[in-house]
Amino acid sequence: MSGTRFVLARPATLRQEVKKSIFLANAANVSSPDAALDFVTAAADASATHNCWAYRIGQQYRFNDDGEPGGTAGKPILQAIDGQQMDCTAVVVTRWYGCIKLGAGGLARAYGGCAAECLRLAAKTEAVEMAQVVFALPFATLPLLHARLAEFGASIADERFDASGAELRLTLPAVRIGALRHWVTDATRGRSSVRMVD
Repeated sequence: MSGTRFVLARPATLRQEVKKSIFLANAANVSSPDAALDFVTAAADASATHNCWAYRIGQQYRFNDDGEPGGTAGKPILQAIDGQQMDCTAVVVTRWYGCIKLGAGGLARAYGGCAAECLRLAAKTEAVEMAQVVFALPFATLPLLHARLAEFGASIADERFDASGAELRLTLPAVRIGALRHWVTDATRGRSSVRMVD
């Protein structure tokens, strides 16, 4: 998983018919494996023949063929997610059987193709790697930081005050940490430094 990754701007749906079988893809952003499984449960249709699915969240992934022959549904859906360079994404492809067998290759093409087309047509935004940092600032410098939060794309996750000022925990895009580090060093004349939070 290298290069630019994307996330869905909003949930997406696509319906296709393949040899009288109906395939319905539902895709959504998910932030954790538990959220992905919750989405699978919500998107699955109990009246359908199969509800096959896959998700990718960073290096974590999982897929399920839901009774279809092994490797013909869940894995092609995961390959569609990866092929569209998606992250934090779950896709459920629901099938209503149309009484015409598709064969292993036909199933893989139908499930993977429906998922890929759903994601290809969906509104997407570039995924931004976020990070958390901590640092201390004197009281006099706090208003200056607050005025520049938008410039750094940062939000305050935590603020703790003591007699000399505040210790701040910020969430911001990883690519903006260098600029923030430079600003903090200048604003405090080298008395404070930015540390990454694991």
